[in-house]
Amino acid sequence: MEDRGRFLLSLVFISLGLSHSPQDIARNIEKRLSSLVSLQADFEQVYYPVSLSTPLREKGRLYFRKPDLMRWEYREPEQYVYLYKEGLLLHYAPEDNQLFRHALTPEEKSSQLFTILLGRARLEDGYLVERAEFPSGKTSLLQVKLTPKEEGEYAYILLGAEEKTWLISQLVLFDPAGNKQEFHFSQVKPNPRLTEKIFELEVPPDCEIIDDLPPQKKN
Repeated sequence: MEDRGRFLLSLVFISLGLSHSPQDIARNIEKRLSSLVSLQADFEQVYYPVSLSTPLREKGRLYFRKPDLMRWEYREPEQYVYLYKEGLLLHYAPEDNQLFRHALTPEEKSSQLFTILLGRARLEDGYLVERAEFPSGKTSLLQVKLTPKEEGEYAYILLGAEEKTWLISQLVLFDPAGNKQEFHFSQVKPNPRLTEKIFELEVPPDCEIIDDLPPQKKN
């Protein structure tokens, strides 16, 4: 009878995701992301600014290919693109017919969002890793809270991943000012074949180009 009780209790712990410590979850997420060559996913981004009562919702598709190609293609409610490529951040807004080009600083290249998604972050080295429970809409999600050990762009970060894949399906960022930004990922495809064309921007000849680039980059 006592053995049966232990067995039932172990099932409860497993069903609650308690069979994994927060450190286990972080290591598995890190290992999975670092193993990827490329990734494609649909995303919903929800921004909760402290100055507004209504969150801002946007949807689109994310592509990345290592070592340093990433495209955020926003489709709803407005269409625009953020493209990270070869140390440059390009922002194309078709409605305004404008292309912004910015050379990333070393600090921007080590952005927490970039380094986590590209599998470069050493989570236990850079963050205090704790168990977390936050709304996700999925009971199967394993969740952790990451608090930076050094002051940075975010006060803390929440990660949620499915145990079957260890791919991030929810990412929540809290900045020191109290603003919150959520990313919900779906239709995730690990290691798809992504062509060079995906990481190119085609703009019309009369597109206004606004540069924040060193002279050697302006061409």
